[in-house]
Amino acid sequence: MGVNLVLYNGNIYTMDEARPRAQAVAIAGNRIVAVGTDEEMRALLAPGGEAVDLRGRTVVPGLTDSHIHFVEYALRLSRIDLAGAESKAEAVRRVAERARRARPGEWLLGGGWDRNLWEGTRFPTRWDLDAVAPANPVALDSKDVHVLWVNSLALELAGISAHTPDPPGGEIERDEAGEPTGILKERAKELVAAVIEPPSLEAIEAALKVGIENAQQAGLVGIHDCEDERAFAAFQELLQRGELGLRVLMHIPVENLEAAIRLGLRTGFGNEMLRLGGVKIFADGTLGSRTAAMLEPYEDEPENRGLVVTPKEELRELVRRAKVAGLGVAIHAIGDRANRDVLDVLEAIRRDPSVYPFSKSVDRIEHVQLLHPDDIPRLARLGVIASMQPIHCTSDMEMARRHWGERRSRWAYAWRSLLDAGTKLAFGSDCPVETFDPLAGIHAAVTRRRADGSPGPEGWHPEERIGVEEAVRAYTLGAAYASGEERIKGSISPGKLADLTVLSQDIFAIPPMAILETEVVATVLDGRFVYRRADLA
Repeated sequence: MGVNLVLYNGNIYTMDEARPRAQAVAIAGNRIVAVGTDEEMRALLAPGGEAVDLRGRTVVPGLTDSHIHFVEYALRLSRIDLAGAESKAEAVRRVAERARRARPGEWLLGGGWDRNLWEGTRFPTRWDLDAVAPANPVALDSKDVHVLWVNSLALELAGISAHTPDPPGGEIERDEAGEPTGILKERAKELVAAVIEPPSLEAIEAALKVGIENAQQAGLVGIHDCEDERAFAAFQELLQRGELGLRVLMHIPVENLEAAIRLGLRTGFGNEMLRLGGVKIFADGTLGSRTAAMLEPYEDEPENRGLVVTPKEELRELVRRAKVAGLGVAIHAIGDRANRDVLDVLEAIRRDPSVYPFSKSVDRIEHVQLLHPDDIPRLARLGVIASMQPIHCTSDMEMARRHWGERRSRWAYAWRSLLDAGTKLAFGSDCPVETFDPLAGIHAAVTRRRADGSPGPEGWHPEERIGVEEAVRAYTLGAAYASGEERIKGSISPGKLADLTVLSQDIFAIPPMAILETEVVATVLDGRFVYRRADLA
């Protein structure tokens, strides 16, 4: 096939050391043929091909979000949105508004509430929801999706009472009389999830179409999804119909590990649009819910060291079984204890002759939010990818100060230290916890400042800032390494997939705070425009 698309008069950052910069790129079908000067590339254009004048705009490899809950994001577009509610009263008001339009008995679902924004930062209760939705069961995920706020009717339908024991890896919050308060932490959430009728495949597909279009407009060409078999089924259906407008790496929930082993599935199975990733396992909870597992107690809760969701020995056995079966692992770890436990397990597995050399698939730690300084060199030494979300740093810095203290927070979101130690970074968003806008993530990584400029010109713990090139690399080549696809993705190189993101200005040259003012002009996926602003020739 001849060259059918040339983008010229551009400012192209290839992420390829062989030719870091170029004016133009030539594409044939879904592959990059060459990069070079305008004259060189336009000379390759086949009759009838399209030449697009970029008018000096900046081009980077197509951006990938390496940690996202995309179906949850898409479904939330039509559910109760509590994001940004600055008080419990505001959150309850939004629930009341939806309840007035609901049928009696209909589940009211949604999420995004953040008690850290509220005065006193205490958890809300079921009685708050009972007052506005007595005839409807209500289930609302916290911003970090690790705590569920439900009303009395939801507890009743789930069979949760004062006599219900805490499930392993979870907690039912109770009042002084032992009664459930309506707050369910970590795996206790599953007790309610089990009685909520899941959305139909058709409903998920309809939501995904809207979500995919939004992602394309944000410059994303791919995602690494951390959800369940329903999400996988929906992505497969869209793929079969030719409607899957993002490249998807689909992780396997640990609950499905045995089924995956019986079926003989392995990490990397699939094609260039949809393939299997690793087994997603939770080591601990989150900072916002104070369930992240810590080596020392929380600063403001001296009796609390967080919650170990998967005990260390159980974690080791799960990882061993996955690795022997040819499956990589993607392990959620937030607190310094959880990260140490995961690194200990991965180190032990690498010494286990029953595992290696049978499986050498990519292993990842998801989040890596807080490390003990002694553990920073270990990721590179073990070849573990640090799958991190820069926007968490700027969003959570005040919580980190309050709950972890400045001494420990020095080693929170430690991108510079990890890179200097030789670790490969893969960046994402954890959407819907945060926005999936990759430019917001790049800005956070480079400045460690919020959009309003806080906490000041140098940013929060500026010693951990990284450069724009390093941040973009984590959204491109780093993401490709994390999915085991660095040979075909992640840079604008001859022979690789033709995935590109076109930006309105040069984020490598402008003042870092101006990155947030940058717009996505076009997104090219598989050699074709999936988003193209009208002003692009």
